[in-house]
Amino acid sequence: MTIIKTEFVLALNQVAGERGISPSEVIESIEAALVAAYKKEYPEHMEEEDITSKLNQESGEAHIMKGEKNITPPGFGRIAAQTAKQVILQKIREAEKRTIIQHYKSQVGSIIRGRVIRFDGYNAYLDIGKTEAVLPREEQIKGESYTVNSSFVVYLKEISDDSFGNPRILISRADPRLIGELFRREVPEIANKTVEIKKIVREPGERAKFAVASVHGSVDPVGACVGQKGARVQTVTDEFAGREKIDIIQWNKDDKLFIIAALSPAKVAQISLDTEAKRATVTVDQEQAPLAIGKGGINVNLASRLTGYTLDIVQITPPSETKPTNEEPKATA
Repeated sequence: MTIIKTEFVLALNQVAGERGISPSEVIESIEAALVAAYKKEYPEHMEEEDITSKLNQESGEAHIMKGEKNITPPGFGRIAAQTAKQVILQKIREAEKRTIIQHYKSQVGSIIRGRVIRFDGYNAYLDIGKTEAVLPREEQIKGESYTVNSSFVVYLKEISDDSFGNPRILISRADPRLIGELFRREVPEIANKTVEIKKIVREPGERAKFAVASVHGSVDPVGACVGQKGARVQTVTDEFAGREKIDIIQWNKDDKLFIIAALSPAKVAQISLDTEAKRATVTVDQEQAPLAIGKGGINVNLASRLTGYTLDIVQITPPSETKPTNEEPKATA
């Protein structure tokens, strides 16, 4: 016997197949929506709990039931058709949203380019291709302008539910990992794991320190990241309009040598460590002190965060300015 399926069944199965929706889930949702639509149209039945609906899966015909009694009012077919359409459209939107979110879940921890579509004075919202993502104020770079249609590379940080239970894609311009992923994109030696990223610390929009090590002794990790004539590091800093200076530092298991490198571009005269307290006293010449400390203490603070040591910068006083003691503390971080 040949079974001829109705237009309703064919349409339902086609939509379900294309969008990854369960037909039974759609039917259940339509039946629940039909009850809600009936009670809205006939509010005198609002409190009755034995009102149900039955949707014929072959014909698409809908009935409102009170217990076992069919109480479908005349003309309810028009309401039922409109309700079914709304439910199916909503299910399609939900399925599409799930597909999109699943797509971006696989990209968490990577970088992506987005275009600003609106800015509410606190959060910026970027079009990232298939959907939009939110760039909260705490993930923005201070002083950066998020005008509509401006384009930025962002770090896809996480996907979480908002206060209404809807998935929200959270992106960042301030996360240190953004710099790591930018270098991974530009430096083949990082991408193929010849050069390893050890640690990144940042003051977003101002300065960053980026510690790298070579897996193979023949590869210069700092040189690989800098690139010929500084081309690779320049490409990364261009993503911050040149506003953020990036110090590329060779990681060293010797804490003294690592601290000396971390305080670059300052030259260190002497260093003593208290490894138990994770504290270091760093002596520098007078002309090197401003470089070691940095504007607003930024250089010494970043070096401290990079190495895990509290750094006390001590300045050597020139002989012509000799005082009872020949050393003068200048900064601690």
